[in-house]
Amino acid sequence: MSFILNIETATKNCSVSIAKNGETILCKEIAEEGYSHAEKLHVFIEEIIAESKISVQDLAAIAVSQGPGSYTGLRIGVSAAKGLCYALNIPLIAVNTLETLASRVSVSEGKIIPMLDARRMEVYSEIFTAHLKAERAIQAEIISEDSFAEYNEPLYFVGDCADKCKTVLTKENFIFLEEIKYPSAREMSKISYDKYQKSDTVDVAYFEPYYLKDFMMTLPSKKQ
Repeated sequence: MSFILNIETATKNCSVSIAKNGETILCKEIAEEGYSHAEKLHVFIEEIIAESKISVQDLAAIAVSQGPGSYTGLRIGVSAAKGLCYALNIPLIAVNTLETLASRVSVSEGKIIPMLDARRMEVYSEIFTAHLKAERAIQAEIISEDSFAEYNEPLYFVGDCADKCKTVLTKENFIFLEEIKYPSAREMSKISYDKYQKSDTVDVAYFEPYYLKDFMMTLPSKKQ
């Protein structure tokens, strides 16, 4: 029997779940306009452990969202996960944020494209098959009317940038599932358990989240 604590803080959704053998048994989350991770995360962890009627010593591993996403949100989540792993001497599992987001979609055909807002018309995106197999690696890209134009099959877009992207992504096969806005720790459960069974863990001391910082940097203006 393996209990895993899942922590997802890459977006505005502060989300925590407890999973037993890959099945979510309890999830607590809140998505607010302002990031509340610093105030909510440790409270959620304490509450979810108590309400699951287990102790922290029962945890086999901690899983944390590795990004891409908010620098501050990821830092808070990873710091909490590392602290628990050190204290309990258990492994740390890193989970791709976009895979978690894509896992919220259930379709039988086409592609799933999770996208997280960066700035202006920029997004972090990845492409998955309907069976959640990664088909294109994570990219930081600028969305235009030509984006994904080579696809004629149904494309299901999820994430927090539907409002800005649907104004330019207008092909008939482009489907925006606007109700699926943020990744959730609920969908991390199966992913983290699969990784745990394969001993696919990361070094607690050296692990860093996937910030995509180079993409977010701006060059200083040239002096005249």
